[in-house]
Amino acid sequence: MKNKSIMQEVIENLPTMMVKETEVKQLGRPVNPDSERQKRLIELETKRANGELRRGRPVNGTSERQKRLAEMAARAEANGGSVKRGRPVSSNSARQQRLNERITKLESGIEIKRGRPAMVKEEQK
Repeated sequence: MKNKSIMQEVIENLPTMMVKETEVKQLGRPVNPDSERQKRLIELETKRANGELRRGRPVNGTSERQKRLAEMAARAEANGGSVKRGRPVSSNSARQQRLNERITKLESGIEIKRGRPAMVKEEQK
């Protein structure tokens, strides 16, 4: 029992025994709060806190790119959220018919071998 009480005392006093007081010195050059740079930094920080800070190049709403983006957004809204780009797919083309035929064969469980079919050799006499 005596050992427990000594251990408890040590554990309770451990944080205070390990604490060392250290002086913190400010390193580097002293900051002049009246300098132009410090004034600008304070101004930027207040704008950032208020949500008024805009970074980067401003957007020109009348540019050709902005018009094109607005048209694409309108088309996307009209088509249910997607804009198709490029040449449209013709469902009557030979390639599309071939692809659809292949998909139906795969769905029905027919095995399709990859590559060119082997040439049938005739038996020699």
